Amino acid sequence: MRGSRAVRAGTLVVGVAMAAAAVTGTASAAPGGAGVRAAEVATTAAVKWGECTKDQLAGVPADQVKLYSCARYGVPIDHDDASLGTIDIALMKRAAKVPGQRVGSLFLNPGGPGGSGLTMPTAADQYFQPQVADRFDLIGFDPRGVGESNPLRCFTTAEDAADVQGALVPVPLSRTEISGTLAAYRDYGEFCHRNAGALLDHMSTRDVVRDLDTLRAAVGDRQLTYVGFSYGTLIGSTYAAMFPEQTRAIVIDGNVDPQLRTNDGVTYDLGRAQGFEISLDAFLKRCGEAGKACAFSSGTPRAKFDELREHLRTEPITLPDGSKLNLSALTSLVSGALYSPASFPQLGEALQQAYDVLHPSAQSQSRGKSAFAGLPTHGGVADVRPDSPYTADDSYFGVNCADKPIGISQDQVPGIAADADRQSPTFGRYQVFSDIAACPVWPAATTSDPYRGPWQSHTATPVLVVSNYYDPATQYKFGQRMAAELGNSRLLSVDAFGHCILGDSQGVDDATAAYLIDLKVPADGQVFQPDVQPFSTPEKS
Repeated sequence: MRGSRAVRAGTLVVGVAMAAAAVTGTASAAPGGAGVRAAEVATTAAVKWGECTKDQLAGVPADQVKLYSCARYGVPIDHDDASLGTIDIALMKRAAKVPGQRVGSLFLNPGGPGGSGLTMPTAADQYFQPQVADRFDLIGFDPRGVGESNPLRCFTTAEDAADVQGALVPVPLSRTEISGTLAAYRDYGEFCHRNAGALLDHMSTRDVVRDLDTLRAAVGDRQLTYVGFSYGTLIGSTYAAMFPEQTRAIVIDGNVDPQLRTNDGVTYDLGRAQGFEISLDAFLKRCGEAGKACAFSSGTPRAKFDELREHLRTEPITLPDGSKLNLSALTSLVSGALYSPASFPQLGEALQQAYDVLHPSAQSQSRGKSAFAGLPTHGGVADVRPDSPYTADDSYFGVNCADKPIGISQDQVPGIAADADRQSPTFGRYQVFSDIAACPVWPAATTSDPYRGPWQSHTATPVLVVSNYYDPATQYKFGQRMAAELGNSRLLSVDAFGHCILGDSQGVDDATAAYLIDLKVPADGQVFQPDVQPFSTPEKS
């Protein structure tokens, strides 16, 4: 999701008030009738809800605080081996505002992997129509290893994490940068092997889905209603495939290609790079059409961007405020901005500022603060005390390296990156030096038990698959493949930019509400529009 809704991947450190409830039974993956599901709900220990903390409820209007409750719920580390013990899943519930018309529970996941979904119910009005919150208990949760749910931690001190992660160059070009980045990933894996514990081997999406099915029964629902974004679409599609009889309604927005992602990680990640290229090219075309609304529109934006990128491959530039811009920073900032069309005007201004450094003019000399400063970034390292406790988590690689079979050795990475440069000149190398470089040396990559299909969805109601034409992180083709691989699905296409769309398209939001509440499946072949087009101003109501 867009950063304005605060549901993109990241760690939101929050607390919960309740002690764990013991698990006395878990759901079976085998199909079963209503009687079987009723018995399962009856024998699964119920969630014990209690008060949420003030931090968790920050921003919630005082008259709505009474709707919220929080809990911790114990699930097995290994659902097939109870001897490894349990971990706690952190939960938040926003009770249905019209309890007399309550349909059931609606579980939410923001993606990532590694995104904290715990407080998503507090922002439900940003991506759902009001009637959804009226009719459902909205349930947010941190998946295993994430945030407040027994976070997977490879480091014991913030200094160790900074040393390792600070050595990772997003777009390494020289032999020194490449070898240093690969070595840092090896160090990362070593720290995980030493410190992460038994959970490291049980971070796959299959494990998350089995947790989710247990939680479904623990809140008293015989079938699951679920909305997932980005990586959360893999959770939703895996659930539909593993537990079709327990599936009521699933909406997945910003879709992965589940078959490719879980069976050929290298090809999948190269496809992700192509998705960013498609989105960038569409942004540059729309910028050129926007005229004065896009500061980068003069001349040919595509040629100007390529010239800037190629210059940064050889040397950085100094921006008007004295800051340095190199290729890694440009790639990271552009990729982040493509997630949200609201960032497009600022991205255009930032690119023009950088281009003016290469082609200075009297007008460009008057520019002051760098426009890059306010664009979305991928984080940084804060000042820390010696031996500061490590409070983040490492669930991103924990999940991805469990799910994605990379199937190469690290010494093949530079060659793959060189090929990716030719196929995806802006984002290919950037994508390769993430999972493709990290997972070959991740200690649990060969010991996890991921779900790799089949994906056919034999659910009573089709899964609702929502996909933007110009989604950078999960390209439209992935949405088409998701719909085809599930089989029993309905694809809603959106002629929109940005990563995910719920909350930003009235047509999609209306169709989603009708689907969730009444199981009304929208007509096939529809193409929706966003509420606001890039470089335009929203109409005042």
